[in-house]
Amino acid sequence: MIAVRMYDIIKHKRDGGALTKEEIEYFVSGVTDGSVPDYQAAALLMAVFLRGMDARETAELTLAMARSGETADLSGIQGVKVDKHSTGGVGDKTTLVAGPVAAACGVKVAKMSGRGLGHTGGTVDKLESIPGFRTALPPREFVDTVNRVGLSVIGQSGNLAPADKKLYALRDVTATVENASLISASIMSKKIASGADRILLDVKVGSGSFMRTAGQAEHLARMMVDIGARAGRRTAALLTNMDVPLGFAVGNTLEVAEAVETLRGHGPEDLTRVSLALASEMLYLAGKGSGESCQSQAREALASGAALEKFALMVETQGGDASAVRGLSPFPQAPYSRSVVSPRDGFITAMDAERCGTASVLLGAGRAKKEDPVDHEAGIRLLKKNGDAVSAGEPVALLYASREELFAAAEEVYLSSLSIGPEPPPETELILGRIEA
Repeated sequence: MIAVRMYDIIKHKRDGGALTKEEIEYFVSGVTDGSVPDYQAAALLMAVFLRGMDARETAELTLAMARSGETADLSGIQGVKVDKHSTGGVGDKTTLVAGPVAAACGVKVAKMSGRGLGHTGGTVDKLESIPGFRTALPPREFVDTVNRVGLSVIGQSGNLAPADKKLYALRDVTATVENASLISASIMSKKIASGADRILLDVKVGSGSFMRTAGQAEHLARMMVDIGARAGRRTAALLTNMDVPLGFAVGNTLEVAEAVETLRGHGPEDLTRVSLALASEMLYLAGKGSGESCQSQAREALASGAALEKFALMVETQGGDASAVRGLSPFPQAPYSRSVVSPRDGFITAMDAERCGTASVLLGAGRAKKEDPVDHEAGIRLLKKNGDAVSAGEPVALLYASREELFAAAEEVYLSSLSIGPEPPPETELILGRIEA
C-alpha cells in the first residue's frame, strides 16, 4: 500500500482533483495531532479555497472534523434535542428569544454557542453580561439543566471538533475564510459533535454577514443541510436578512435587555418576527405539529409569558442574577453615552450592518482578536432605522462606552454606515427562504 503524503494531497487539490476520503482523514488527523505542519495545512486550505470541494468532499471533511475530538453525549436528555445556529450578524440576539420560546413549547434546547469576533456578536458574550451566569458547565450539569428547565446555552467545549479550532485559526490569517465548503465544514462539524438530534440553521444574508447575496447564502445553506442529512441529522435552514442590524440594540448587555423586552411582548417588530419564525421551525423539526400549528404554539408561548419564565429559570439555574430579567432591577449601563445626530434631512435609505458592528467594536463591545476583552455595557442603541425620516441635528443613535475618548472614531464609522436620501426605500423581506433536504 502506498503511504499518503501531504505533498501529494496538496498537489492533488492544487491540480483540481477531488480528494479521497483517505486523503481527507489523513489531513484532519495530522492537523489535530500536529504531525501536519501549519505551512502544509495552509497550502491545502488555499488550494481548497481556489479549487473548491464537491458535496462528497465537503461532507467527508465535516465528518472527519467532527470526529477529531470528543462528541457530546446527550442521550441522558429526555425528548428530541434541537440546536439552532446563526452564521453571524449584528444585533442578532435571536437565540435568547427563540430558544426560550421553543423550550416553553416542550422542545429540549441543548445549545453550545460561540463568542463574537470582528463585527459579529456572540451569544456567550451576551449571556456572560448577566452577573454570575456560567457558560461553562460540566456535561452532567448541562444535561440536568436541559432536563429540568428545557433549555441550556453554554460555551463550546475545547474538546469538540479540535481540528476546526486549528483550521479556523489558520484560515483567519491566510485569507481563506470566505469559502462555502470550509464555512460549512466549520459550522456543521461543531453542530454534529454537539450531539443534537435536529439542527436549525439561521443563514444571514446582507452587509452584516459573510454571505452578501441571497444566491451565496442559499448555496451555503444547501451545503450545510446536505451535510446534516448525510450525518443522519434532520436539518433545515432559514435565510434571514442582515442588511440592517436586527432590533435596535448592538452590544452585549443592551442586547440581553432587548431580548428580555421581546420575551415580555414589547420587542422590536423585526426581532420578534425572526425569533418566532426560528422558534416555529425548531418546533416543526422536533415533530410538534404542522407549520401553522407550530407558529401558533410559538406565538402563545411568547404572549403568555411562558418563554420569559424559561429564560429566567435558565439564568438562575446557571448561576446568574435574574433580577433584571424579572423586572426587579434595571440592567447595568455604561458610565458614558453620546448622541449621534443626522447630518441632514431626509430618509434613511440604507444602513450598513457591518459598519454598525464595527462601530460597536470600537466602543469596546466586541473584539478584533480572540484574546481581546469585552466591555459588556458598551454598544449602540439605534434610534432610527431604514425607512425612518430624519432631520438635520436629530439624534439617530446613542453610543455607550466606558471611556469618552472611544466615541469619536465610533461615531465616524457609525455615520458612514448610513445613507440618507429624499425618499424612503422599498420595504425589504426579513425571511428570504427556507431550505430542507
